This record gives sequence, C-alpha cells and structure tokens, in this order.
Amino acid sequence: MAEQLHPQPAHPLERFFQQAVRNSYEGKLGLNDPDVTGYVAHMLCEFSDAENLYRVRDEMGRPVEELAEMISAADPVNGPAPSFDAERALRKHIGDYSLFVAGMYPEAAGSSRRLRHNYPSLGDLIRAGKESYFIVSQFNLFEYEQEAPLFARLSDRFEHCILGLTLVREELGTRKLQLPPRVN
Repeated sequence: MAEQLHPQPAHPLERFFQQAVRNSYEGKLGLNDPDVTGYVAHMLCEFSDAENLYRVRDEMGRPVEELAEMISAADPVNGPAPSFDAERALRKHIGDYSLFVAGMYPEAAGSSRRLRHNYPSLGDLIRAGKESYFIVSQFNLFEYEQEAPLFARLSDRFEHCILGLTLVREELGTRKLQLPPRVN
C-alpha cells in the first residue's frame, strides 16, 4: 500500500531512506507499519531538497518559515486557504514539517536561537504535527479514503515517529562514507 500513497517515480535516495527508516522504526522501536515506514522514507526524500521544506508561500510568494504562519495559512474559513482541499494539503505539509524538524533537527527546538528566530518548541511541533495529521485523517471520503487511516496512525504515533527519526539521524551521523576501492 505504501507505493500507492506516493506513486511518483522513485527518488534516488528512496531505497537508502527506506532501509534507514525501517532499521530504526521496525528494528529498534518495534513499530512494524510498512505504510508509516514508506511514508516517512518518502518524506525524507522530499525534504532532501530544501525548497520542499518551505513549500508554503505567503501572498507575495515568499516562503513561510514560521509554524504559526503555516497553520494560519491552512485555515479555509478565517485564513487564506482557498478550499478544504488546500487546507488538507497545507495540513499534510505542516505534519510532515513538524515531524521532520522534531526528529531530524531537535536542537533547533531546544536552543537559545529558537527564541531569537521564532523556532517552534518541541511541544509546539508535536501539537502542530499531531493536530495536522489528525485533520488530514478526517478527509476520509472519495479520493482520500485510502490514505486517511495512515494519517490517523501518524497522528496517534507522532512521538514514536519523532523518536524513530532521531534514531535515523543518529544512524546517518555514525555511518562513514565508504568509497569503492581505487583501481590502478
């Protein structure tokens, strides 16, 4: 089912991230959910391009870098989101962004720089991520029916997913680049 959730051509790093996430989520945490593993691996591929991390844009086309502004942008009633489909897409991104930052860059949430640069706290990231994935899971009809349960599980297991990404980060940090032997 994971392949159905993101049918685009495989990213060059997909296999690498798939294995790293599987090692951490299944091997170390016992989180045996191939759909979650596949989704998180795909998210890492997406965010390997920094432009995708700040996909949300303001009225002037500038990237929105603050979590509170992203959440405001997702509001279809009192905010600028033009439709409920746009709200769903923005909330999915907010969930992904929150999971990625909390798991891969936890020091940003706990640093003194956070206060100067409006970085969200870890608690802010957890609340926003869980809430956003929950909202996405409520879009459970028509074309979103098959994906909805995945987002409900991501919301329910958000803290475990953060821990799993922290383990992925540690694994990636300890791996040494292995070059093939030189041939003379």
